[in-house]
Amino acid sequence: MSIKAGLVGLPNVGKSTLFNALTKSSIPMENYPFCTIDPHIAITQVPDSRLEQLKNIYHSGKVISGTVTFVDIAGLVKGAASGEGLGNQFLGTIREVDLILHVLRCFEDPNIIRSTDIDPISDFEVIMSELMLKDIESIDKRIPKVEKSLKGKLTGAEEKSLHDELDLLKNARASLEQGDAKKTKEYVTKAVVSTIPLLSTKNFLIVANIAEGELEDQAYLNNPHYQALVKQFGNDNVIPISARVEYELTQMEPAEAQEFMDMMGITATGLDTIIKKTYDNLGLITFFTCGPKEIHAWPIRKGISIRAASGEIHSDIERGFICSETFSYNDLMTHKTEPAIKTAGKMRIEGQHYIVQDGDIVHIRFNV
Repeated sequence: MSIKAGLVGLPNVGKSTLFNALTKSSIPMENYPFCTIDPHIAITQVPDSRLEQLKNIYHSGKVISGTVTFVDIAGLVKGAASGEGLGNQFLGTIREVDLILHVLRCFEDPNIIRSTDIDPISDFEVIMSELMLKDIESIDKRIPKVEKSLKGKLTGAEEKSLHDELDLLKNARASLEQGDAKKTKEYVTKAVVSTIPLLSTKNFLIVANIAEGELEDQAYLNNPHYQALVKQFGNDNVIPISARVEYELTQMEPAEAQEFMDMMGITATGLDTIIKKTYDNLGLITFFTCGPKEIHAWPIRKGISIRAASGEIHSDIERGFICSETFSYNDLMTHKTEPAIKTAGKMRIEGQHYIVQDGDIVHIRFNV
């Protein structure tokens, strides 16, 4: 499946620097608002240590990792919902992402232009306010269309569906007017019908952009801005990163970068952390197809059946699905070969309703 994460934030919070680090890209990083005028897009491989182990066992010719698409979206300003700054473009692009990465600046630097004091909570609220205002505008356009549809000739089921959507839209609008995006998301999640996508209900993570010196010995834990973010959003939803350090690491040779990370006490790169958190937040897992030609990692959502998962490989495989020979990565690490896995009784024949587990290795049988 295609995974797309959008980096959003007010101007000059470090979005483009972080984007360059995550994607080893080289878009401009100038010290003025709207440096990123068009949304920059890059595809990054998902790091997974299991792939190299699988390659060694199968002696595969190549490895194909899962990928995440990162979008560096133009800096937002207050009034974006009514077209201020690059607001219309920002809000249009953000509709397309699965996950929002709110990049919030948590350090002082007189050399970086900023019109107000550092306040990441306030920055987040500005962005969310604009998203909610745009959602209200979208709902106000949708409600008359639903009401008009209700005047037409309908079946009982169609009429009920439209009434349910109308109730959902009105409840969502009321909660948005109160500035309650969380309540709005509850309405959308629990609704028995779907409606137009709402920006303020998208999944999100917080990227706390801290100073370089705060990485050593986790000094950022004493940063009051970081502490405020953790208090409001929870430790699992806040990722402390120095965008500048992450970018500098990409400019080093691997051995030099590892030495620097060891010296600073950095146990994982920002990319690794963001990918892991993205997977957790979106409820993603990985299954593998393996052979001498290639090892391929396939990201899917938890709870997907093996037949639906096979559609990620090819739609014809899903259509002609018969069964799957399935075993786990951990069992392969224990028994080393597929024949040994069969002998140990760890290889299973699974039907179309089997729910895929993280680390499953599958051989799909199909007929089209």
